[in-house]
Amino acid sequence: MTREYIEVRGAEEHNLKDVDVTVPREELTVVTGLSGSGKSSLAFETIYAEGQRRYIESLSAYARNFLGQMDKPQVENVEGLSPAISIDQKNAANNPRSTVGTVTELHDYLRLLYARVGTPHCPECGREVGEQSAQNMVRRVLDLPEGTKAKLAAPVVRDQKGAFEDLFDDLVSEGYGRVEVDGESYDLTMDRPDLDENYDHTIDVVVDRVKVSEDARSRITDSVETALERGEGVLKVILPNPPEDLELGGATARATGDLADAEDGEAAADDRLIVEFSEELACTHCGIDISEIETRSFSFNSPHGACPECEGIGSTQEVSEDLVIEDPSKPLKHVFEPWSYNRTYYSRQLDNVADHFGVDLDTPFEDLDEEIRRQFLWGTDDVVHFEWTTKNGTREKTEAFEGVIENLERRYVETDSDRARDHIEEYMAVTTCPACEGTRLKAESRAVLVDGTSITEVNELSIGDALEHFEGMEDHLDERDTKIAEEILKEIRARLGFMCEVGLEYLTLDREASTLSGGESQRIRLATQIGSGLVGVLYVLDEPSIGLHQRDNDRLLNTLEELRDIGNTLIVVEHDTETMRRADTIIDMGPGPGKRGGEVVVNGDFDEVIDCEESVTGDYLSGEKVIPVPETRREPNGTITITGARQHNLKDLDVDLPVGAFTAITGVSGSGKSTLMHDILYKGLARGMNDNTSVDPGDHDTIEGLDQIETVRLIDQSPIGRTPRSNPATYTDVFDHIRELFAETSLAKQRGYEKGRFSFNVKGGRCEGCGGQGTVKIDMNFLSDVQVPCEDCGGARYNDETLDVTFKGETIADVLDMSVDEAYDFFESHGQIRRRLKLLKDVGLGYMRLGQPSTTLSGGEAQRVKLAEELGKKDSGETLYLLDEPTTGLHPEDERKLIDVLHRLTDDGNTVVVIEHELDLVKNADHVVDLGPEGGENGGEVVATGTPEEVARTDGSYTGEYLRDLLPAVELEGPRSDRELAAAVSDAETEATGADDD
Repeated sequence: MTREYIEVRGAEEHNLKDVDVTVPREELTVVTGLSGSGKSSLAFETIYAEGQRRYIESLSAYARNFLGQMDKPQVENVEGLSPAISIDQKNAANNPRSTVGTVTELHDYLRLLYARVGTPHCPECGREVGEQSAQNMVRRVLDLPEGTKAKLAAPVVRDQKGAFEDLFDDLVSEGYGRVEVDGESYDLTMDRPDLDENYDHTIDVVVDRVKVSEDARSRITDSVETALERGEGVLKVILPNPPEDLELGGATARATGDLADAEDGEAAADDRLIVEFSEELACTHCGIDISEIETRSFSFNSPHGACPECEGIGSTQEVSEDLVIEDPSKPLKHVFEPWSYNRTYYSRQLDNVADHFGVDLDTPFEDLDEEIRRQFLWGTDDVVHFEWTTKNGTREKTEAFEGVIENLERRYVETDSDRARDHIEEYMAVTTCPACEGTRLKAESRAVLVDGTSITEVNELSIGDALEHFEGMEDHLDERDTKIAEEILKEIRARLGFMCEVGLEYLTLDREASTLSGGESQRIRLATQIGSGLVGVLYVLDEPSIGLHQRDNDRLLNTLEELRDIGNTLIVVEHDTETMRRADTIIDMGPGPGKRGGEVVVNGDFDEVIDCEESVTGDYLSGEKVIPVPETRREPNGTITITGARQHNLKDLDVDLPVGAFTAITGVSGSGKSTLMHDILYKGLARGMNDNTSVDPGDHDTIEGLDQIETVRLIDQSPIGRTPRSNPATYTDVFDHIRELFAETSLAKQRGYEKGRFSFNVKGGRCEGCGGQGTVKIDMNFLSDVQVPCEDCGGARYNDETLDVTFKGETIADVLDMSVDEAYDFFESHGQIRRRLKLLKDVGLGYMRLGQPSTTLSGGEAQRVKLAEELGKKDSGETLYLLDEPTTGLHPEDERKLIDVLHRLTDDGNTVVVIEHELDLVKNADHVVDLGPEGGENGGEVVATGTPEEVARTDGSYTGEYLRDLLPAVELEGPRSDRELAAAVSDAETEATGADDD
């Protein structure tokens, strides 16, 4: 009998307090609660971990040797589990070779399609090429009108210099008498051609002259085979007087010679037509051999398909002229950044070359003739006389000057010194590979076409455009290709359709997977799961609404419901109100964060959560608690103006960002928000203000107003550390002050312990049994590795002598195990420590343990730790703060705290710019820049700009449409959207029903 519930008993993972909970099967359940209340501990570390562990445990010992087995969570029992799949916020891949096409397996189907029905073309001339057997060639000749006169010839020389007298002798000795030389006929037994050996010549030996008829089949077959043997697999059919309106279709027949100016299939002006056939896959016109077309021919991860220049990466690293010469107004002797004139070798080079060209070293580089500037950079073939003085007298040599850039590129390849290579890399920029133009594939692969389109052109399409491209493609294929491609096209269309369902139609197939946001990566995996069609699976998702505009959220929820309706169980960790409204069940964790959480506050439907007095979530869902709208908006002190932003899909934008104000950049997914803030604004300011040559700003004209800010700080969701040794205490420097405090205790002074003694990163005070990590990994062979507390220190990280030192009865290990809230109270009389801990509390991280490894933090938690660290710095009041979706993972109660912090930053005279979809934060901004109207190619424009109220009044703004629900005083002049009209009708029906009941 199938259970109706997943039953969890005695869950104690992390902060869970012996939790018992039931989760309905084949329903959509949302797990919500304050940040740090135990949502992920229940959904991922307990339910998913146990489901995955049991599935892997059911496999053979041999299979488990290749699969990582998960540790058993701290739970008494979990019943009713299904095989579990986790769809979290981790990036799809960090490998530069991974693209949207590869991670969704779409590229695999495209490779199969092009390998099976693709038509190869010559990468040089674009002619269609192919391979044919001798039998096919005979059939093609016999397809000519009966009575057509034809010469069957073998090409023996193609565009080569020489008189070829010995060749003619050899041909006569082999029994061949007639040849075609440069389009003219000769009888070698009577008239030898006198050729100029300094010119290119083409020579074809005539094997037979025939008149096409079925009776001549045997003769034609013998002659074709002989010509192929003498011509090394190539046959020429020369038609001296081709019939009118002659059409020669087929993949391998191509007119050459006198047909150079004629259209395909038409006779030349002098009534002469030459058609070539090849046994190999080759262009007989250009003489290019083409490898056999296979699926690996279209893989940029294989040498059979990858561009040989960039090895399938699509970009190359080259010395940049802009980095070598940052300021062309500098004098010649100081203009080359990598070459210091103070170094003898370089000064000698410049002295001698300048003397050779007759220019003064004090002349500004920009004032030199263009040709001389080019030769200084790229070298010259002129012989330069070099002369220098040594201890043994004057030495000299004469050689060509290789140029500054050529010198750097040569040394980068030849040097064995990491230091020299690192130095040269400072002047190198990543550029699109010139050989493949960023498409990653070699020329032969790019020249294979299906329905007139190459695979690289398909990869450059957005998912939405690609779906349109493949709709009805069978109508453009012949009967044979249609039969082959039918199932492949069905799979391609299905996967593209699933991607559109989850709101990713704006992504291009060739976009690098490492550039995707966590939400985009999660939705890609979600689309893949829809395509798999599995039933009876437990899916556990981590805030799938992150990065989604409210407009796109409905499509995501429809997808989740589709997964549920086919017989799967979904557990979603989420704060989004609409997701909770459409869920079958809500499990609200709490009542507080950290040690004050870990309990189930309410387990029921939407109405039950609202009615629960202990539920903070219910208070926000019912409207009893709200994040207020500011009474006034700040007036800007100035403007940072971006002009001509054209990177990716931005359409030559001009954008004003007010200085001294709080600005939100909004828009649907793929509208260009990240491109504008990261690629244009941040990288442009980093280059313009800090002379940071390692960043390459996106394409734009100017950024004006830099004099109004002192510095720019980007606070994103990248990890604060990549090892368990990094934690919030070390990142925010609060641990330095705590260690100093312990070093000031009487016992520490008595033993001579300084603050370094209390670091677990260096020898001395740490436990050497675990190296200061507190745990030891045990290799379990085919079972999962086990992390066990260190036997020497019991997980405390320090040795016994260090743990003898206490402050107010607590050891340094005890302090690291405290939450931020607990530590704030513990250090009540120490202002420096409390000030930093207060900042962590202010950004909603009071529940977090001071020593929690950074590898266990979510992207949103890492961003807020960075924000707290920034707040702890000395603030000049003229800083530009850039944040990317800072509300990620935040409950409304914690979001309120974050908004207060952002207001405080702005009130201190700073400028704050955030990318955000969360409307409660957007309505608190002073200024909104709304991009769109759609994603991808249909985005990249400024739809609305101004205060939230002004954006809400803008017709055509999706963000404004949803803001109107939160700014009730705002009314749109003109027609309302379909969503608003539907909501109004629903409200009217509800009121009418209520009146009838009364």
